[in-house]
Amino acid sequence: MEEITEAVQNINITAVANDPHKKNRIQVSNTKKPLFFYVNLAKRYMQQHDEVELSALGMAIATVVTIAEILKNNGFAMEKKIMTSTVDMKDESRGRPIQKAKIEILLGKTDRFDELMAAAAAERGELADGEDNS
Repeated sequence: MEEITEAVQNINITAVANDPHKKNRIQVSNTKKPLFFYVNLAKRYMQQHDEVELSALGMAIATVVTIAEILKNNGFAMEKKIMTSTVDMKDESRGRPIQKAKIEILLGKTDRFDELMAAAAAERGELADGEDNS
């Protein structure tokens, strides 16, 4: 019995260790937070993990694409991988399963990421200093 318990514990540890995307995944909702909350969160995740995975279902897919495009167009991120799929969900109002579209976009830091983040931080610092002196 102890061998089985030990094997199960090892499987759990291995499964968590082999899934690096869990710690840097952002599941986006198009109703809960403003767009730039997710943009700024994605930048922080990229600072920590060098990449971020944006994930969304249904109507929030447009929000994820917009976030990815903002990060790419401003030079912070580059597309590494885009995955689409459908997931079965239970529709509470109709009581039957429905399929929802799902997208996952994996973004990586660009070569200029750290330089752009430093410039943005310096700009915020200059603005704060200027306001204090007024």
